[in-house]
Amino acid sequence: MPVEAAACHSALVNGYVIQGHAPVEAIARLLADRPDALGIAVPGMPVGSPGMGGDPRTWPDQEVLLIGHDGALTPFDF
Repeated sequence: MPVEAAACHSALVNGYVIQGHAPVEAIARLLADRPDALGIAVPGMPVGSPGMGGDPRTWPDQEVLLIGHDGALTPFDF
């Protein structure tokens, strides 16, 4: 797991790592598309993400990253 993808929660779902406060829509797309990757991450503990207080309308501004097998992080559109 790259340090830049570190977050407060981790899960293993159907062979993929889910790191941080990933939205359910991103997880659903990951599982449907099954990209050749380790998983997805929302690094840190972003305000506005589920359970983190703040204005939940800020959630669309949070970036979800795809974690490559080589540790590369790229934006994950969902």
